[in-house]
Amino acid sequence: EPLFITDAAINIFPDLETKADIIRNVIDLHHGLGLGEPRVAILSAVEQVTPSIPSTIEAAALCKMADRGQIAGGVLDGPLALDNAISPDAARIKGIRSLVAGVAQVLVVPDLEAGNMLAKNLTFLANAEAAGIVLGARVPIILTSRADSPRSRLASCAVAAIYAHHLATQQARPLA
Repeated sequence: EPLFITDAAINIFPDLETKADIIRNVIDLHHGLGLGEPRVAILSAVEQVTPSIPSTIEAAALCKMADRGQIAGGVLDGPLALDNAISPDAARIKGIRSLVAGVAQVLVVPDLEAGNMLAKNLTFLANAEAAGIVLGARVPIILTSRADSPRSRLASCAVAAIYAHHLATQQARPLA
């Protein structure tokens, strides 16, 4: 199953509204690729709201925004640590019960450093295949690392093309 990671290349320290936009974009991408409603984990170092860790407060605020319809189309939970976002066992052991914990499809990282390290760890230590695109412009922008494989570059092109087609068909639909 694909695992989406945001933001690994553009927004260095995104503020709350930028993170909300990033989440809206990745939800639309997930839908545009035909993958349905995503389970979105908003990551931090811990899964408890902790005033001394700002990313936990932002995660809680983003989840409340989703509860109030300001972010739609996905199921959000956070703050979640990486282990309990992707491991059902870790979520169970820590007593975290949600539709996202242990089965996240999207990982929203707190900043560029975390996203870049996570993506490169998966690529270089776990042999994951990567595809890199930037959303938020009129069309998706292909963005790969200089160290990416030809297969990764091709995957980036494919994801961008499929999503661009989705955007074009959305714009061509008459408003009801």
